[in-house]
Amino acid sequence: MTKNIKKEIMDLAGPDLALVEPALEVNLTPNLDLVRQVAGHLLFAGGKRLRPLLMIHAARMCGFQTGQEIEFSTIFEYLHAATLLHDDVVDGSDTRRGKPCAHTLWDAPTVVLTGDFLLATALIIAARTKSARVIEVIAQITADMSQGEILQMEKKGNPNLTEAQYNDIIERKTAVLIQGACCTGAIVAKADQNRETALKDYGWHLGMAFQMADDLLDYTATADQLGKNPGADMREGKLTLPLIYSLAKADARDREWMLAVMARPHFDPEEFQDLRERLIRLGGIEYTNNRALAHVRSARTALDIFPESASKHLLELIADYSILRKV
Repeated sequence: MTKNIKKEIMDLAGPDLALVEPALEVNLTPNLDLVRQVAGHLLFAGGKRLRPLLMIHAARMCGFQTGQEIEFSTIFEYLHAATLLHDDVVDGSDTRRGKPCAHTLWDAPTVVLTGDFLLATALIIAARTKSARVIEVIAQITADMSQGEILQMEKKGNPNLTEAQYNDIIERKTAVLIQGACCTGAIVAKADQNRETALKDYGWHLGMAFQMADDLLDYTATADQLGKNPGADMREGKLTLPLIYSLAKADARDREWMLAVMARPHFDPEEFQDLRERLIRLGGIEYTNNRALAHVRSARTALDIFPESASKHLLELIADYSILRKV
């Protein structure tokens, strides 16, 4: 089923993806070749281009199909790439999408400044929409995502992190960017308030589901599927919903063992397998999956006000695939 959904998405999205790639290249024209190398290392490392696709097809569902939606959609890939460059430096991550993180190949200041360049590029393209509201959305996204990263750093390693705090973090770090891509599609199309609100709701629920699915994969997928070693979140001191829920349900013995594992800088594969089995037994995996499913259902429901179209069908498929994917 997952393969069929992925194939259908690629068949529908393929022509647009073929246009997004050169659009990303065209806008990536810094004076310094080093900046291009660092930016391109992540930007062309096989990302899904989810956020540009969402913006393109949100706009088209609202009647905007001038070709400009392709250029405007790159805003969200530049924003996404910038935050990943910054996050990997902050987290000290080694791999991303199966490749060495940029900061392991270049010095951290160069990588951070390249991320800043990508943020500035996103704002330049946002200005080309000639919409103050689009610029406002992009500015708010960057503020929210920065606050999300600060909040996550502040809560790093805290075993008492609550589900509400976790939701706040993933909303700021992931959902606002996906929501912003959908909302911007409606704004450039000059859609009415009902359609804009519907797309904002769709994007928010999709973003929450997408991040919860990511957090599940960190405990359920293989290193080959992830492009990095599983358990990376816990090694970096990040508590996500499978662990938060399981810790809350654990008895004193299980909780003590789990906290001890969390406190270690390294753990062996057998120990990680033991942890995974506890997360299953204590219900953390199932609970997270159910919460993600609820967000997917809400995302699909938000699209009900739109008539049937290829773009609507694609957004529905993306919602379904968000929690079925293995990467």
